[in-house]
Amino acid sequence: MKVSINNIKKYYNDKLVLDIEKLEIEKGKITGIIGPNGSGKSTLLNIIAGLDDEYTGTVSYDQSVINSKPYDRMTLVSQKPYLFKRKVYLNIEYPLKIRKFNKEDIKNRVNKVISRLGIEGLRDKKAHLLSGGESQKVSLARALVFEPELLLLDEPTSNIDPESIKVLEREILNFNRETGATVIIVTHNLEQSNRICDNIIYLEKGRVTY
Repeated sequence: MKVSINNIKKYYNDKLVLDIEKLEIEKGKITGIIGPNGSGKSTLLNIIAGLDDEYTGTVSYDQSVINSKPYDRMTLVSQKPYLFKRKVYLNIEYPLKIRKFNKEDIKNRVNKVISRLGIEGLRDKKAHLLSGGESQKVSLARALVFEPELLLLDEPTSNIDPESIKVLEREILNFNRETGATVIIVTHNLEQSNRICDNIIYLEKGRVTY
């Protein structure tokens, strides 16, 4: 899914926090958005995700500006994921159930993503009681399980252990290579963006600098 941003302006209490004339996110690539705190990274991601509609300008998906965002084909993994107070397996299957996948397909997809992220031991644990690294793995599994065309990641590896970071980065790369999905990742980690991103966008004071 190609994402095109045109003449986006976003204000908070009369302060201009995002001012982007033109920006295109290449289809099928992993694009990193980096920049200092307060540069507008998460704000931009929320606008692309459809979580923030209080702005001027347009965001189009595959060259179509639509009133109803393509939620069924995109998903967002936040820095502090919200997991339901139920078993890990039930959390991961949720996107499939609401999209009315058949039972056998749900089972196969959930088992596959659990195996790939190495979280078999968490299958029957209550998701809201997991550690930070465990929560992020489950959150990513829930995002990947229905193979979205657009995967949005907001600091998905911040404040977790190095081994979990390796697993998440590996599966983000695998997902992109195997499905051809577009991935946008907000990160403070320049080394991480160099490791996994095809393109890097730098934001400063709400503007794209390069």
